[in-house]
Amino acid sequence: MADAAAAAPVPGVPERPAGFRFGYGTNGFAGHRLTDTLAVLADLGYQGVALTLDHCHLDPFAPGLARRVAAVSRRLGELGLATVVETGARYLLDTWHKHAPTLLDDERDRRLEYLGLAMRVAADLGAEAVSLWSGAAPPRLPARAAWDRLVSGCAWALDEAERRGVVLGFEPEPGILVDTLDAYDRLSRLLGDPPRFGLTLDVGHCRCLEAAPVPDCVLRAGPRLVNVQIEDMRQGVHEHLEFGAGEIDFPPVLAALRRTGYQGLISVELPRHSHAAPRIAARSLAFLRAAAGAVSTPETVP
Repeated sequence: MADAAAAAPVPGVPERPAGFRFGYGTNGFAGHRLTDTLAVLADLGYQGVALTLDHCHLDPFAPGLARRVAAVSRRLGELGLATVVETGARYLLDTWHKHAPTLLDDERDRRLEYLGLAMRVAADLGAEAVSLWSGAAPPRLPARAAWDRLVSGCAWALDEAERRGVVLGFEPEPGILVDTLDAYDRLSRLLGDPPRFGLTLDVGHCRCLEAAPVPDCVLRAGPRLVNVQIEDMRQGVHEHLEFGAGEIDFPPVLAALRRTGYQGLISVELPRHSHAAPRIAARSLAFLRAAAGAVSTPETVP
């Protein structure tokens, strides 16, 4: 059974170093049922799951949501898996346009409905955060109008988060309006720096787009961190890569996370790797545990 396997060492996977909780994103298991995904991750030794609400995994628009959420909640508890809720489904809201509509579009009611359902699901699952992002500004929409739409949409989401008792983790993403930590800081200031408006930090995005070294980005983000996504990446190229296929040196990154005192999930984000999900999840965890084991001295962080 998954429960017993989770307690036993996985061959070739080092024991979990204290202080880090590793998870895996369900968007990297698109070919699996959600129940099977959770069992595989628990068997491998992951401690959490970044759950993208999508067609194949707890579709929030399908009938019987409360019943299905209750079943997932029970299974998460049985397997000892923590969760964060992700809202990056590609074609759930629009079958023709990826990630549409966003908070910046003229007709954004479907996005707001999705976010509201995500917060309802998160509350019922006891999720640690709900992750969201801005989207790209529509063509010919002035920058001021785009920011106004984003602020009003996030203000609505914050009201709903307060009502549901959940925390938001806003993610800077390459190629969209809020793409950097500077842009996140601007948005947070415009909202009044509310406590429930935390930060989802994707480690790979730091290498892709930020000018500062990745460990410095982690340290800067530390006070606002509520969710961390992790994968390898190359500078200037927004492509999620397996560990070792990009340019990031991970022991300093994990050392920086340790210095921030962050206690949340650190979830592998490989949305284009479902073709070999169990094998990739296994070697990702082995890599992260080895990198975490190398975090032993303060000198690991530049």
